[in-house]
Amino acid sequence: MPQGKLPPGTPAPISGEYRPQYPNGKRGPEVTAVQGKPLPPTKVPGSTYVPVRPAHNGAGKPKK
Repeated sequence: MPQGKLPPGTPAPISGEYRPQYPNGKRGPEVTAVQGKPLPPTKVPGSTYVPVRPAHNGAGKPKK
């Protein structure tokens, strides 16, 4: 799973669950993102998304 913080509107690098992390350090509810589709907006400006777990169906896995 890719590591790092992704801003809202960034295309998801792989399909899976992402959790918003707010500037105050708290985290929001998980959202499901599809590879290549933009991450949804957050309720708090300055928030980013952190990947939690990949999709279980193999979608979005890097091709060998």
